[in-house]
Amino acid sequence: MKIGIVCYPTYGGSGVIATELGLALARNGHQVHFITYKRPARLGSFNTNVFYHEVSSLSYPLFEYSPYETALASKLVDVVQHEQLDLLHVHYAIPHAAVAFMAKNILSAKGYTIPVVTTLHGTDITLVGSDRSFSPVVEFSINNSDGVTAVSQHLKEETIQKFDIKTDIEVIYNFLDFNRFQKSNKEHFKKAIAPEGEKILIHTSNFRKVKRVDDVIKVFEIVRKEIPSKLLLIGDGPERAHLEALCREIGLCDDIRFLGKQDAVEELLSVGDLFILPSSNESFGLAALEAMACEVPVISTNVGGLPEVNIPGETGFTCDLGDINQMAQHSLEILNNIDLHQKMKSNALKRAQKFAIEKILPVYESYYEKIIEKVRTNASPISL
Repeated sequence: MKIGIVCYPTYGGSGVIATELGLALARNGHQVHFITYKRPARLGSFNTNVFYHEVSSLSYPLFEYSPYETALASKLVDVVQHEQLDLLHVHYAIPHAAVAFMAKNILSAKGYTIPVVTTLHGTDITLVGSDRSFSPVVEFSINNSDGVTAVSQHLKEETIQKFDIKTDIEVIYNFLDFNRFQKSNKEHFKKAIAPEGEKILIHTSNFRKVKRVDDVIKVFEIVRKEIPSKLLLIGDGPERAHLEALCREIGLCDDIRFLGKQDAVEELLSVGDLFILPSSNESFGLAALEAMACEVPVISTNVGGLPEVNIPGETGFTCDLGDINQMAQHSLEILNNIDLHQKMKSNALKRAQKFAIEKILPVYESYYEKIIEKVRTNASPISL
Protein backbone atom coordinates (compact mmCIF):
# COMPACT_ATOMS: atom_id res chain seq x y z
CA MET A 1 0.00 0.00 0.00
CA LYS A 2 0.95 3.64 -0.49
CA ILE A 3 -0.06 5.44 2.70
CA GLY A 4 -0.05 9.14 3.52
CA ILE A 5 0.35 10.03 7.20
CA VAL A 6 -0.60 13.45 8.57
CA CYS A 7 0.40 14.27 12.15
CA TYR A 8 1.87 16.86 14.46
CA PRO A 9 5.65 16.47 14.17
CA THR A 10 6.38 17.19 17.84
CA TYR A 11 7.25 15.04 20.88
CA GLY A 12 3.58 14.67 21.80
CA GLY A 13 2.06 11.20 21.98
CA SER A 14 0.02 11.46 18.77
CA GLY A 15 3.06 12.51 16.73
CA VAL A 16 5.23 9.79 18.24
CA ILE A 17 2.68 7.05 17.57
CA ALA A 18 2.01 8.29 14.02
CA THR A 19 5.72 8.36 13.20
CA GLU A 20 6.47 4.97 14.75
CA LEU A 21 3.49 3.47 12.94
CA GLY A 22 4.71 4.88 9.63
CA LEU A 23 8.21 3.53 10.17
CA ALA A 24 6.85 0.08 11.06
CA LEU A 25 4.66 0.09 7.96
CA ALA A 26 7.69 1.00 5.86
CA ARG A 27 9.70 -1.85 7.35
CA ASN A 28 6.83 -4.14 6.37
CA GLY A 29 7.15 -3.13 2.74
CA HIS A 30 4.55 -0.35 2.46
CA GLN A 31 5.40 3.03 0.96
CA VAL A 32 4.82 5.74 3.58
CA HIS A 33 4.54 9.48 2.95
CA PHE A 34 4.67 11.86 5.94
CA ILE A 35 2.95 15.17 5.20
CA THR A 36 3.40 17.90 7.79
CA TYR A 37 4.99 21.30 8.44
CA LYS A 38 8.21 19.96 9.97
CA ARG A 39 10.11 16.70 9.90
CA PRO A 40 8.66 14.50 12.69
CA ALA A 41 10.86 14.22 15.79
CA ARG A 42 11.07 10.42 15.59
CA LEU A 43 11.76 10.32 11.85
CA GLY A 44 15.45 9.53 11.89
CA SER A 45 17.66 7.60 9.50
CA PHE A 46 17.06 7.08 5.79
CA ASN A 47 14.53 4.42 4.74
CA THR A 48 13.85 3.57 1.10
CA ASN A 49 10.10 3.29 1.80
CA VAL A 50 9.74 6.57 3.74
CA PHE A 51 9.11 9.96 2.13
CA TYR A 52 8.65 13.37 3.73
CA HIS A 53 6.64 16.21 2.20
CA GLU A 54 6.95 19.57 3.95
CA VAL A 55 3.94 21.89 4.08
CA SER A 56 4.89 25.51 3.53
CA SER A 57 2.48 28.24 4.61
CA LEU A 58 2.15 31.55 2.80
CA SER A 59 3.43 34.60 4.64
CA TYR A 60 1.40 37.62 3.54
CA PRO A 61 0.68 40.91 5.37
CA LEU A 62 -3.07 40.42 4.91
CA PHE A 63 -3.00 37.30 7.11
CA GLU A 64 -2.62 37.79 10.83
CA TYR A 65 -2.23 34.02 11.09
CA SER A 66 -0.75 31.87 8.35
CA PRO A 67 -3.49 29.74 6.68
CA TYR A 68 -1.88 26.38 7.47
CA GLU A 69 -5.05 24.34 6.92
CA THR A 70 -5.36 25.61 3.34
CA ALA A 71 -1.70 24.92 2.65
CA LEU A 72 -2.00 21.42 4.13
CA ALA A 73 -5.10 20.63 2.04
CA SER A 74 -3.32 21.74 -1.12
CA LYS A 75 -0.28 19.64 -0.25
CA LEU A 76 -2.48 16.59 0.40
CA VAL A 77 -4.11 16.98 -3.00
CA ASP A 78 -0.70 17.27 -4.64
CA VAL A 79 0.86 14.28 -2.86
CA VAL A 80 -2.17 12.00 -3.25
CA GLN A 81 -2.32 12.68 -6.98
CA HIS A 82 1.35 12.53 -7.86
CA GLU A 83 2.31 9.69 -5.53
CA GLN A 84 -0.89 7.75 -6.31
CA LEU A 85 -1.64 7.12 -2.62
CA ASP A 86 -4.06 4.37 -1.61
CA LEU A 87 -5.08 5.87 1.74
CA LEU A 88 -4.65 8.89 4.00
CA HIS A 89 -4.25 8.30 7.74
CA VAL A 90 -4.67 11.52 9.73
CA HIS A 91 -3.77 11.66 13.41
CA TYR A 92 -5.55 14.09 15.74
CA ALA A 93 -8.95 15.40 14.74
CA ILE A 94 -8.06 19.11 14.75
CA PRO A 95 -7.41 20.26 12.09
CA HIS A 96 -6.27 17.15 10.25
CA ALA A 97 -9.60 15.34 9.86
CA ALA A 98 -11.32 18.48 8.60
CA VAL A 99 -8.46 19.25 6.21
CA ALA A 100 -8.54 15.67 4.91
CA PHE A 101 -12.26 16.09 4.19
CA MET A 102 -11.53 19.23 2.18
CA ALA A 103 -8.74 17.50 0.24
CA LYS A 104 -10.99 14.52 -0.43
CA ASN A 105 -13.65 16.81 -1.92
CA ILE A 106 -11.10 18.51 -4.17
CA LEU A 107 -9.73 15.15 -5.32
CA SER A 108 -13.24 13.83 -5.93
CA ALA A 109 -13.90 16.74 -8.27
CA LYS A 110 -10.79 15.67 -10.15
CA GLY A 111 -12.06 12.09 -10.38
CA TYR A 112 -9.75 10.68 -7.68
CA THR A 113 -11.08 8.74 -4.71
CA ILE A 114 -8.94 8.59 -1.54
CA PRO A 115 -10.06 6.77 1.63
CA VAL A 116 -9.41 8.67 4.88
CA VAL A 117 -8.78 7.11 8.28
CA THR A 118 -8.84 9.40 11.33
CA THR A 119 -7.21 8.38 14.61
CA LEU A 120 -8.42 10.10 17.78
CA HIS A 121 -5.67 10.41 20.37
CA GLY A 122 -7.25 12.21 23.33
CA THR A 123 -7.10 15.94 23.85
CA ASP A 124 -8.47 16.44 20.34
CA ILE A 125 -11.69 15.05 21.87
CA THR A 126 -11.51 15.64 25.61
CA LEU A 127 -10.13 19.18 25.63
CA VAL A 128 -9.87 21.00 22.32
CA GLY A 129 -12.61 19.13 20.49
CA SER A 130 -15.23 19.67 23.18
CA ASP A 131 -14.80 23.46 22.97
CA ARG A 132 -17.89 25.01 21.37
CA SER A 133 -15.79 26.85 18.83
CA PHE A 134 -14.43 23.55 17.48
CA SER A 135 -16.97 20.84 18.31
CA PRO A 136 -19.22 21.16 15.19
CA VAL A 137 -16.21 20.74 12.91
CA VAL A 138 -14.81 17.86 14.96
CA GLU A 139 -18.14 16.01 14.95
CA PHE A 140 -18.61 16.56 11.22
CA SER A 141 -15.04 15.46 10.41
CA ILE A 142 -15.35 12.26 12.42
CA ASN A 143 -18.66 11.35 10.85
CA ASN A 144 -17.28 11.98 7.36
CA SER A 145 -14.10 9.96 7.76
CA ASP A 146 -14.15 6.59 6.00
CA GLY A 147 -12.65 4.97 9.07
CA VAL A 148 -12.17 6.15 12.65
CA THR A 149 -9.96 4.64 15.35
CA ALA A 150 -9.43 5.50 19.01
CA VAL A 151 -6.42 4.57 21.13
CA SER A 152 -8.48 3.19 24.04
CA GLN A 153 -11.95 1.94 24.85
CA HIS A 154 -12.39 4.86 27.23
CA LEU A 155 -11.64 7.38 24.47
CA LYS A 156 -14.13 5.68 22.17
CA GLU A 157 -16.84 5.88 24.83
CA GLU A 158 -16.03 9.50 25.65
CA THR A 159 -16.17 10.46 21.98
CA ILE A 160 -19.60 8.87 21.62
CA GLN A 161 -20.73 10.65 24.78
CA LYS A 162 -19.50 14.11 23.72
CA PHE A 163 -20.57 14.02 20.07
CA ASP A 164 -23.40 12.74 17.93
CA ILE A 165 -21.37 10.02 16.24
CA LYS A 166 -22.92 8.24 13.24
CA THR A 167 -19.94 6.11 12.27
CA ASP A 168 -18.22 3.12 13.86
CA ILE A 169 -15.11 3.70 15.96
CA GLU A 170 -12.52 0.94 16.05
CA VAL A 171 -10.32 0.67 19.15
CA ILE A 172 -6.70 0.10 18.13
CA TYR A 173 -4.37 0.54 21.07
CA ASN A 174 -1.10 2.41 21.06
CA PHE A 175 2.03 0.29 20.85
CA LEU A 176 5.74 0.04 21.55
CA ASP A 177 8.78 -1.06 19.61
CA PHE A 178 10.54 -3.51 21.93
CA ASN A 179 13.70 -3.23 19.89
CA ARG A 180 14.00 0.11 21.63
CA PHE A 181 11.95 -0.05 24.81
CA GLN A 182 13.50 -2.73 26.96
CA LYS A 183 15.44 -2.79 30.18
CA SER A 184 19.19 -2.47 29.68
CA ASN A 185 22.08 -2.70 32.08
CA LYS A 186 22.77 0.86 33.21
CA GLU A 187 24.17 0.11 36.68
CA HIS A 188 26.97 2.63 36.23
CA PHE A 189 24.40 5.30 35.47
CA LYS A 190 22.20 4.22 38.38
CA LYS A 191 25.17 4.43 40.75
CA ALA A 192 25.91 7.97 39.57
CA ILE A 193 22.35 9.03 40.37
CA ALA A 194 21.90 7.01 43.56
CA PRO A 195 25.41 6.38 44.95
CA GLU A 196 24.07 5.08 48.28
CA GLY A 197 21.64 2.65 46.67
CA GLU A 198 18.65 4.98 46.97
CA LYS A 199 15.41 4.04 45.21
CA ILE A 200 14.79 5.91 41.97
CA LEU A 201 11.34 7.27 41.15
CA ILE A 202 10.67 8.57 37.64
CA HIS A 203 8.13 10.73 35.85
CA THR A 204 8.12 11.79 32.21
CA SER A 205 5.70 14.16 30.49
CA ASN A 206 5.32 17.51 28.75
CA PHE A 207 4.89 19.29 32.12
CA ARG A 208 1.42 20.64 31.45
CA LYS A 209 -1.15 21.17 34.20
CA VAL A 210 -3.06 18.05 33.15
CA LYS A 211 0.00 15.95 34.07
CA ARG A 212 -0.08 17.21 37.69
CA VAL A 213 3.69 16.93 38.10
CA ASP A 214 3.46 18.80 41.41
CA ASP A 215 1.65 15.68 42.72
CA VAL A 216 4.69 13.63 41.72
CA ILE A 217 6.90 15.85 43.85
CA LYS A 218 4.50 15.70 46.80
CA VAL A 219 4.33 11.90 46.59
CA PHE A 220 8.12 11.77 46.46
CA GLU A 221 8.34 14.01 49.53
CA ILE A 222 6.32 11.47 51.54
CA VAL A 223 8.21 8.45 50.19
CA ARG A 224 11.61 9.99 50.83
CA LYS A 225 10.80 10.47 54.54
CA GLU A 226 10.66 6.67 54.91
CA ILE A 227 12.99 5.41 52.17
CA PRO A 228 16.18 7.04 50.85
CA SER A 229 15.28 7.90 47.28
CA LYS A 230 15.83 10.13 44.26
CA LEU A 231 13.36 11.56 41.73
CA LEU A 232 14.04 11.99 38.02
CA LEU A 233 11.73 14.38 36.15
CA ILE A 234 12.07 13.90 32.39
CA GLY A 235 10.58 16.39 29.97
CA ASP A 236 9.84 20.07 29.84
CA GLY A 237 6.91 22.42 29.51
CA PRO A 238 4.99 25.39 30.90
CA GLU A 239 4.90 24.11 34.50
CA ARG A 240 8.65 23.66 34.91
CA ALA A 241 9.37 26.99 36.62
CA HIS A 242 6.57 26.35 39.12
CA LEU A 243 7.89 22.84 39.79
CA GLU A 244 11.44 24.05 40.34
CA ALA A 245 10.11 26.63 42.81
CA LEU A 246 8.18 23.89 44.63
CA CYS A 247 11.34 21.79 44.97
CA ARG A 248 13.16 24.74 46.53
CA GLU A 249 10.23 25.45 48.82
CA ILE A 250 10.21 21.93 50.30
CA GLY A 251 14.02 21.70 50.31
CA LEU A 252 14.45 18.67 48.04
CA CYS A 253 16.54 20.14 45.22
CA ASP A 254 19.45 17.81 45.98
CA ASP A 255 17.29 14.74 45.48
CA ILE A 256 15.22 15.84 42.47
CA ARG A 257 16.77 16.12 39.04
CA PHE A 258 15.16 17.95 36.12
CA LEU A 259 16.58 16.22 33.06
CA GLY A 260 14.67 18.07 30.33
CA LYS A 261 13.68 16.39 27.07
CA GLN A 262 15.51 13.15 26.45
CA ASP A 263 15.65 11.13 23.25
CA ALA A 264 16.92 7.94 24.91
CA VAL A 265 14.26 7.88 27.63
CA GLU A 266 14.44 4.06 27.74
CA GLU A 267 17.94 4.29 29.22
CA LEU A 268 16.65 6.41 32.08
CA LEU A 269 13.65 4.14 32.64
CA SER A 270 16.06 1.20 32.92
CA VAL A 271 17.39 2.55 36.21
CA GLY A 272 13.97 3.30 37.68
CA ASP A 273 12.31 1.47 40.57
CA LEU A 274 8.89 3.12 40.25
CA PHE A 275 7.08 5.31 37.72
CA ILE A 276 4.58 7.94 38.90
CA LEU A 277 1.82 9.23 36.60
CA PRO A 278 -0.83 11.28 38.48
CA SER A 279 -2.48 12.84 35.40
CA SER A 280 -5.98 14.25 35.53
CA ASN A 281 -6.61 12.82 32.05
CA GLU A 282 -4.85 10.21 29.92
CA SER A 283 -6.64 8.72 26.95
CA PHE A 284 -4.15 5.87 26.89
CA GLY A 285 -1.01 6.36 28.97
CA LEU A 286 1.91 5.81 26.60
CA ALA A 287 4.44 7.03 29.17
CA ALA A 288 3.24 4.36 31.62
CA LEU A 289 3.51 1.68 28.93
CA GLU A 290 7.09 2.72 28.11
CA ALA A 291 8.00 2.40 31.80
CA MET A 292 6.35 -1.02 32.04
CA ALA A 293 8.29 -2.24 29.00
CA CYS A 294 11.46 -1.38 30.93
CA GLU A 295 10.18 -3.42 33.91
CA VAL A 296 9.15 -0.46 36.06
CA PRO A 297 5.91 -0.77 38.10
CA VAL A 298 3.52 2.16 37.77
CA ILE A 299 1.58 4.25 40.27
CA SER A 300 -1.05 6.15 38.31
CA THR A 301 -4.46 7.72 38.64
CA ASN A 302 -7.48 5.66 37.63
CA VAL A 303 -8.66 8.12 34.98
CA GLY A 304 -9.19 7.75 31.25
CA GLY A 305 -7.51 4.80 29.58
CA LEU A 306 -4.90 4.26 32.29
CA PRO A 307 -6.69 1.26 33.89
CA GLU A 308 -6.60 -0.40 30.44
CA VAL A 309 -2.79 -0.25 30.59
CA ASN A 310 -1.81 -0.32 34.27
CA ILE A 311 -3.62 -3.21 35.96
CA PRO A 312 -4.17 -2.48 39.69
CA GLY A 313 -2.46 -4.97 41.97
CA GLU A 314 -0.55 -6.56 39.08
CA THR A 315 1.59 -4.00 37.25
CA GLY A 316 1.33 -1.36 39.95
CA PHE A 317 -1.60 0.52 41.47
CA THR A 318 -4.17 3.05 40.31
CA CYS A 319 -5.38 5.75 42.69
CA ASP A 320 -8.07 8.41 42.84
CA LEU A 321 -7.20 11.72 41.25
CA GLY A 322 -5.31 13.98 43.64
CA ASP A 323 -5.00 11.35 46.39
CA ILE A 324 -1.33 11.95 47.14
CA ASN A 325 -1.36 9.94 50.36
CA GLN A 326 -2.78 6.88 48.63
CA MET A 327 -0.16 7.14 45.88
CA ALA A 328 2.60 7.47 48.45
CA GLN A 329 1.36 4.51 50.51
CA HIS A 330 1.14 2.29 47.44
CA SER A 331 4.63 3.44 46.43
CA LEU A 332 5.98 2.47 49.85
CA GLU A 333 4.12 -0.83 49.71
CA ILE A 334 5.98 -1.75 46.51
CA LEU A 335 9.38 -0.36 47.44
CA ASN A 336 9.40 -1.95 50.92
CA ASN A 337 8.51 -5.44 49.65
CA ILE A 338 11.22 -7.01 47.52
CA ASP A 339 9.05 -9.94 46.43
CA LEU A 340 6.10 -7.71 45.49
CA HIS A 341 8.41 -5.32 43.64
CA GLN A 342 9.95 -8.14 41.63
CA LYS A 343 6.55 -9.64 40.84
CA MET A 344 5.19 -6.32 39.61
CA LYS A 345 8.29 -5.71 37.51
CA SER A 346 7.74 -9.05 35.80
CA ASN A 347 4.00 -8.44 35.39
CA ALA A 348 4.66 -4.95 33.97
CA LEU A 349 6.84 -6.41 31.23
CA LYS A 350 4.33 -9.14 30.40
CA ARG A 351 1.50 -6.62 30.21
CA ALA A 352 3.53 -4.25 28.03
CA GLN A 353 4.33 -7.06 25.60
CA LYS A 354 0.62 -7.26 24.73
CA PHE A 355 1.09 -3.84 23.11
CA ALA A 356 4.15 -4.78 21.05
CA ILE A 357 4.12 -3.20 17.61
CA GLU A 358 4.32 -6.65 16.02
CA LYS A 359 0.86 -7.35 17.46
CA ILE A 360 -0.74 -3.98 16.71
CA LEU A 361 0.68 -3.40 13.20
CA PRO A 362 -1.32 -6.25 11.55
CA VAL A 363 -4.48 -4.79 13.10
CA TYR A 364 -3.82 -1.47 11.36
CA GLU A 365 -2.96 -3.17 8.06
CA SER A 366 -6.17 -5.20 8.17
CA TYR A 367 -8.18 -2.08 9.02
CA TYR A 368 -6.63 -0.14 6.13
CA GLU A 369 -7.53 -2.93 3.71
CA LYS A 370 -11.10 -3.02 5.03
CA ILE A 371 -11.54 0.74 4.62
CA ILE A 372 -10.01 0.77 1.12
CA GLU A 373 -12.31 -2.05 0.05
CA LYS A 374 -15.35 -0.32 1.59
CA VAL A 375 -14.65 2.92 -0.29
CA ARG A 376 -13.99 1.14 -3.57
CA THR A 377 -17.15 -0.96 -3.41
CA ASN A 378 -19.54 1.59 -1.98
CA ALA A 379 -18.22 4.73 -3.68
CA SER A 380 -20.76 6.55 -1.49
CA PRO A 381 -21.26 10.27 -2.11
CA ILE A 382 -19.58 12.68 0.30
CA SER A 383 -21.92 14.13 2.90
CA LEU A 384 -22.37 17.87 2.75
